[in-house]
Amino acid sequence: MMSTTPAATGFFIHDAFEPEKYEPFILGQVQWVRRPGDGDRPALSAGFWHVTTEEAPEPFDLLIEADETLHIIEGHLRIEIEGGESFDLTAGSVASFNKGTRTRWTVLKDTTEFFVYS
Repeated sequence: MMSTTPAATGFFIHDAFEPEKYEPFILGQVQWVRRPGDGDRPALSAGFWHVTTEEAPEPFDLLIEADETLHIIEGHLRIEIEGGESFDLTAGSVASFNKGTRTRWTVLKDTTEFFVYS
C-alpha cells in the first residue's frame, strides 16, 4: 500500500484497503487512513471500521462524540436515533451524524464501513 504522511507532503494518500492492517478498536477493528491528530488536526480522522456479529451480538448504545459521516462498504447495520427513527444501512448506504447524537446500533451482518470524524 502506498501512503504518505502530512509532515512530508501536507496530505494523505492510501491506494488500498488492507484488512490485514486492522488493529483493535473500541468495538471491532479499525484501519486508520488518518489518525486523530495527524497533520495537527486533532478533530479530523478517517478510516475503515470492521465489526462482526460475534463482536457485537447485542445492540449497543453509542453517543456520537464527533461529527461523523460513514459509508457502508459491506454488511448491514441498524441505527436507531434516540427518540426518533431507525435506519437500516447496507452496502452503499451513507449516513451523517452530529456530535452529541445518541444512537443504538445493531450489527445484523458483518460490516465494513468507511468513516470520517470531524
